[in-house]
Amino acid sequence: MMIDPFGRVHTYLRILPTSLTLTTNATRLHEFADTLLDAGVRALNISLDTLQAEKFRLLTRRDQFRQVRGNIDLMIGRGFQVKINAVIIKGVNDMEINDFVRWTRDVSVDVRFIEFMPFSGNRWTSNKVVTLHEILATVQQQFAITPLPGDPHDTAKAFRVPGHAGTFAIISTMSAPFCSGCNRIRLTADGKLENCLFSREETDLLTPLRRGDDVLPLILQCIGNKNKELGGQFTTDFEHLHPENIANRSMITIGG
Repeated sequence: MMIDPFGRVHTYLRILPTSLTLTTNATRLHEFADTLLDAGVRALNISLDTLQAEKFRLLTRRDQFRQVRGNIDLMIGRGFQVKINAVIIKGVNDMEINDFVRWTRDVSVDVRFIEFMPFSGNRWTSNKVVTLHEILATVQQQFAITPLPGDPHDTAKAFRVPGHAGTFAIISTMSAPFCSGCNRIRLTADGKLENCLFSREETDLLTPLRRGDDVLPLILQCIGNKNKELGGQFTTDFEHLHPENIANRSMITIGG
């Protein structure tokens, strides 16, 4: 599905036997709710790192917190499955972890806490990482939690507070990676295939596709070249990781 600058929707993907999910910052969802439903999109991944309006303005440099929260409520009311992606950074928003969990009490929202990962330009340092263990310890100070059954290929460990309408999950890339079961690949907006977020190399699919070449061998080769863990660039000993040695894109250019 693609929305062009004139608001017209292209829906070639809805005819395929797959589910469609849109990743968004939610600032303009109120303009496209009907369009997304018509296109077959039923799930949304929304980036929201804070539940405080002033902190939102500082983090995003936009005074749009109320717009985003209103659009989240709107889309839940329209029947979309909504996941909230919150990157937890020590000293920035780790004190809000239980506020996010409390949000799931009456609202059918799925919060995903993401360990802070090193990407180009995000000023990552190891002492800002809040780990899976630390997040769970914080939640259990105020809530009893129940682990939810997962799939071998899940990238998040999911939990529910009994009686809550929503759930929360933790993406523990740094402290407890899930590489052995990960079956994800990612196609960037400029036509590059990545077999891991931390892969040093990309496979150009757009150029050969425009030439009319068969890209299937390139896809298979890219998948076959996937490293065992974390793009082959580091291990769970992230406390001694030097981010300047990591070669990858920013998340904005990867597409997440």
